[in-house]
Amino acid sequence: MEGTVFTPALEGMKHVKSEQGEILAQPFLEVCKQILPVIEKFGAAMALVKSDIGGNVSRLESKYSSNPSEFNHLYSMVRAEVASKTAKGSSSCTNGLLWLTRAMDFLVELFRNLLEHKDWTMSQACSDSYGKTLKKWHGWLASSSFTVAMKLAPDRKKFMEVMGSGDIYGDIEKFCTNFYPFLEENHKFLASVGLDDLKAS
Repeated sequence: MEGTVFTPALEGMKHVKSEQGEILAQPFLEVCKQILPVIEKFGAAMALVKSDIGGNVSRLESKYSSNPSEFNHLYSMVRAEVASKTAKGSSSCTNGLLWLTRAMDFLVELFRNLLEHKDWTMSQACSDSYGKTLKKWHGWLASSSFTVAMKLAPDRKKFMEVMGSGDIYGDIEKFCTNFYPFLEENHKFLASVGLDDLKAS
């Protein structure tokens, strides 16, 4: 494999914004999908995160496909639901975008931990990033499942070996630096419509 498992996502990020600086639905969702092979390398520890991201991407993609010109910009899906008062529904695209953004927050934090704490085990890196991101939004059940899953995190050295040939730490850093601003923008937008603090049951 040329490069690392991050290479497709790093390439895809260049197309996420329109010339006017708005986040485009399809390219943003594409980058989230391109991170799924990275999550796969975590095995069982990340099964929940993977299905969560995959499910929310599919939900947003099918909304986009229903009217690509209307939903070309990512936030137009949320605006449509806010207008029809359906944004708070558990199967809404607003909810999908919120949880997709939170799951990606968790991953960015985890990758940062791998960069900054070279002595940490993978379980430590996972638990720390979970505590900083998803934990406060999860109910007891989700939180317990997550905590158990984190214990299944793979050996760090083995994990790094399957990341591909190339400058893996350099690519992780590039991914965190370039992707994080999109997540911040999502939170800012969701907060502006009063929907950034929905919790899981």
